Amino acid sequence: MGYERDRVPAGTTVAAMTVSAGTDFCPGCGGSLVEQFVSAEGRDRLVCTQCARIHYVNPAPVAGTIPVSDGRLWLLQRGIEPRLGYWTFPAGFMEMGETVEEAACRETREELNLEVRLRGLIGVYSYATGTTIHIVYAADALTEPSAGEETLAFAAFLPQEIPWSELAFASTRDALQDWIRAAHGTA
Repeated sequence: MGYERDRVPAGTTVAAMTVSAGTDFCPGCGGSLVEQFVSAEGRDRLVCTQCARIHYVNPAPVAGTIPVSDGRLWLLQRGIEPRLGYWTFPAGFMEMGETVEEAACRETREELNLEVRLRGLIGVYSYATGTTIHIVYAADALTEPSAGEETLAFAAFLPQEIPWSELAFASTRDALQDWIRAAHGTA
């Protein structure tokens, strides 16, 4: 039987909360979460069996930069899973209390110890089966990079030198192609 707002017991508050995929228990009351059809939304949702709260599982924002100096873009080899050893630009999850732009600059500092000046948005990348939304900026490198704790190696590439078959994610490929189109008119 599907959850319906008019079937919620009197006095029960139906609150929307965002939780991570794989959550089994309601963060509000500790009750079990079950997947049920919510007619008001026309889709299955996680609903608490005790307090009837709907728990939304939403993609997480990831912010990154494609830092450039002297026409070369800096990429790093990932030192952590997923995709350990594959190439990408600096990017990571946003933290509470920061803007997307601040997160992009922070992740660049953490992964490449590199200060950057953002030049503009390259694009926003999401995939129907993905759990993240990637927001990627073009950036000028203001300092020299060095490997951060999550970085195995780093290198500066001309567009024709990008290791396409060794890129970590579809979003890495798509953002690099968009950067090349914007910067050089080709991809």
